Amino acid sequence: MPKRTSEVVAVSVPPETARNFERLAGQQGRNKSELFREMLRVYQAYQETGRFETLQRYGAARARAGGIASEQDVERLIEQARSG
Repeated sequence: MPKRTSEVVAVSVPPETARNFERLAGQQGRNKSELFREMLRVYQAYQETGRFETLQRYGAARARAGGIASEQDVERLIEQARSG
């Protein structure tokens, strides 16, 4: 028997949400599976962006605390580290 290439996922949502989901799929000319996959990809990208922005804020705060105010400061510190 061939191995399945997909799995069925069942979720419960309020009737209005289900109608909105079906309407959106129809408006975009997609079936519900295609729309769900796209929504998941977009959500994952959104989550990654949030993690990146959090890391960026952390890095900026650490740089300020270390007296790093410009790219020139970063380049200077890299050069100092390389030269020993």
